[in-house]
Amino acid sequence: MGKIYFKRSSAEENLKNLKPKKETIDFLLNYSKALSVIDGKIRKYNLLLN
Repeated sequence: MGKIYFKRSSAEENLKNLKPKKETIDFLLNYSKALSVIDGKIRKYNLLLN
């Protein structure tokens, strides 16, 4: 009976095996390199330097 409750679902198994594509990682790294945040008196300003 205890085995029924602790059996992993196929969704949990699939979530463990997820890996991002190289293109996704490259996109996020390039975006973060181009992003600049400037603190103003009232707000923060986000600039994308592309």
